[in-house]
Amino acid sequence: MSIEGAAPVREEDAFDVEAVRAWLGKQGVELDGEVEIQQFGGGASNLTYSLRTATQDLILRRPPAGRKAAGAHDMGREYRVQSALAEPFGLVPEMVAFCDDESVIGSDFYVMRRLDGLIPRKDLPESLALDEDGARALCRTFVDTLIRLHRVDTGRPDVAALGKGTGYVERQITGWSTRYRHAITEDAPGFETVMDWLAARMPADVANCVIHNDYRFDNVVLDKRDPSRIVGVLDWEMATLGDPLMDLGSTLSYWVQADDDDMFQLVRRQPSNVPGMFTREELVAYYCAQMGYDVSPEQWKFYEVYGLFRFAVIAQQIYYRWFHGQTTNEVYAAFGQAVHYYEQRCLRVIDGSL
Repeated sequence: MSIEGAAPVREEDAFDVEAVRAWLGKQGVELDGEVEIQQFGGGASNLTYSLRTATQDLILRRPPAGRKAAGAHDMGREYRVQSALAEPFGLVPEMVAFCDDESVIGSDFYVMRRLDGLIPRKDLPESLALDEDGARALCRTFVDTLIRLHRVDTGRPDVAALGKGTGYVERQITGWSTRYRHAITEDAPGFETVMDWLAARMPADVANCVIHNDYRFDNVVLDKRDPSRIVGVLDWEMATLGDPLMDLGSTLSYWVQADDDDMFQLVRRQPSNVPGMFTREELVAYYCAQMGYDVSPEQWKFYEVYGLFRFAVIAQQIYYRWFHGQTTNEVYAAFGQAVHYYEQRCLRVIDGSL
């Protein structure tokens, strides 16, 4: 049976299913009978597959082929993050096993159990018809879940091991600037004005908490029986300990609202534009009120520009792989144009024209 958002495996992303079956058997997990394998196409970073049999419903995650940024696509870390958050946060898939033996499929990978539910992707599922009040309630639940994550006790040893302590803001501005410069192609924008602006205005960390770093609607799973309830959060590749407002800035870089320009609408990948959804301003205000942060619009500019810049770096890293022939997925070809748009959007936020 097909899973929403999944499709046949792309030829370049195929792997040896029998090798995985044998490896899982050694971990005490049997894949009996025929294995139905599908690939999820929503992500543009790590590769995600469904492995289903009559008795098992599993998800396999592994890194993409080609050049990778240092420290990126760390399957072992993503596995450990979710394992550490299983008790204090709860809204993570059940981990099954991690493999660091590249001889099995050519890379590290991990396997988890699939969370069954609704995932709000670019548009709401047909089965999820929300009026304006329902959309607003879903927004509150979405933000409340992020707040729940930001309030996880970082004193737990397994959670404390996920981060590097204070200085997160400075590390991010320096790190993402370096990553961008390493991923530049001959047709990429320079972003130097944006990087200089961010470097000159770095605030101190407001807190040090668990942050997801890619929190958006298509990374949450809703209860099919009660879509106002989130039963899980996915894609923990970039989770760490850090500044919660930086995490919120990353979330807002994906938040395309109904009155945004046509180009921003083209990159929309979640239903943040439907009637009743928070505007970006309302989302920030609600979050800050619940967390007790007093952030002026001028102060928020830094976090908004950071989120947009960070998105652009990720897009450029993906485009770099396509530009240099490390992937044949034509979807990635459009990322170069998006990077140019995000530079202009950053500059408009900086000069106050947006």
